[in-house]
Amino acid sequence: MNLIESYKEEFELLKNFIEKEEKEKVTEKISHELAKIFKNGNKALICGNGGSNCDALHFAEEFTGKFRKERKALPVIALSESSHITCVGNDYGFDYIFSKGVEAFGKEGDMFIGISTSGNSENIIKAIDIAKKQGLKTVALLGKDGGKIKGTCDYEFIIPGNTSDRIQEIHMMILHIIIEGVERIMFPENY
Repeated sequence: MNLIESYKEEFELLKNFIEKEEKEKVTEKISHELAKIFKNGNKALICGNGGSNCDALHFAEEFTGKFRKERKALPVIALSESSHITCVGNDYGFDYIFSKGVEAFGKEGDMFIGISTSGNSENIIKAIDIAKKQGLKTVALLGKDGGKIKGTCDYEFIIPGNTSDRIQEIHMMILHIIIEGVERIMFPENY
């Protein structure tokens, strides 16, 4: 077993990703958009399945708690509450677990972030549809070729990895850099 190959695989995926200049511009645009959303008294909603759900929770807690330094808590909600998921899953089906959350909590001027390593998660697709209907800015973190979600959001990142784990590792890096970007805009004294 030669696990160094896994490091090399991730390094190449990351290197190819950061060499694309437009990704830096997209990250900056999202950071500015999110800072504006927070300044206007709005919020962000984020969700994903499995490991991407963990990434969504991680992103939310970095805003409601703190990232690097002490600052005001900012409103980000991960749509992952277990009673909601099991209720909606039972009553409507798994494909609606996130869209019903967006319907309940999303309002015009908010941001919705959907994470799908395949780009084909029906529950993320339905959540994006509701978010757009309700006037939310939309962001997708995708993998492989972007799947069905590719091209449906205001902003997107597509990580062309072969496996969910490698894709998720870069997704989490992107989410951390967006948080840093928001903090640099809103709390420049911390940097």
